[in-house]
Amino acid sequence: MTGFIFWFAWEFLYLIKQAIIMSDVSLSGKEVKVHDKYFVPYISAERIEARIKELGKKIVAECGDKEPLFIVILNGAFMFASDLIKEVPIDCQVTFTKLSSYVGQHSTGKVKEVTAIDIDVKGRTVIIVEDIVDTGNTMHHYINDLKARGVGDIKIASLLSKPEALQHDIQIDYLGFEIDNKFVIGYGLDYDYKGRNFPDIYQLKS
Repeated sequence: MTGFIFWFAWEFLYLIKQAIIMSDVSLSGKEVKVHDKYFVPYISAERIEARIKELGKKIVAECGDKEPLFIVILNGAFMFASDLIKEVPIDCQVTFTKLSSYVGQHSTGKVKEVTAIDIDVKGRTVIIVEDIVDTGNTMHHYINDLKARGVGDIKIASLLSKPEALQHDIQIDYLGFEIDNKFVIGYGLDYDYKGRNFPDIYQLKS
């Protein structure tokens, strides 16, 4: 009985803690409020799912015999990578790295490598999996890093791209959607660590 009471108390405290954490993330009709900003629906979960299936087929057709190495850029690409790689039933390897250039809604312009991969990429076909390419600074930095390490072939899979914001010549081989140059959240993308769990993508309300 004592054990049950302890478990119940722990669960109750946990729920209270989660309620406090989520207190400034609220749903309001078709809009969502995250921290101090409002976002409106932009790309539905159904459209995302359908597009990822198409990308998976293209990757299989082009890389099916190359045993590609997927390098997933954390944190934002984790949902996209999970769904994409499930649509690629071929021999492959998956690893993760963390690169950071954002504070809040804005890119600092400086790329910081938080976590490096521990797999030799020399001579490999690498598919970088990213959530969004906007200025292209992060991708430009990482592509040059991989080339310096002797990578064989580099391809990029990105859920989103902002052509208006692009500052580097970045070729995205497997692109989900081109979008306007506005801040977006959901499906892995966040605003100060919140909003990643939304199944749809939302755009900052004008």
